[in-house]
Amino acid sequence: MIIVLNGTDHEVDDSATVADLIGQTHPDAATHRGVAVAVDRRVVPRSAWADTALVAGARVEFVTAVQGG
Repeated sequence: MIIVLNGTDHEVDDSATVADLIGQTHPDAATHRGVAVAVDRRVVPRSAWADTALVAGARVEFVTAVQGG
């Protein structure tokens, strides 16, 4: 199915969750600290990533904290 990830169409499995999507797009980030996720303009707490199923057309935004000044 197709979702919109940070403004770009992205294909995921029909049974994909937020956790699956993060694992697919950020495979090297073991703890995923500093990442916030919103699905259809609602923030998804990290504790709910594995239980939050994605649906076709969902608008997902990843925001990553960056250090600097």
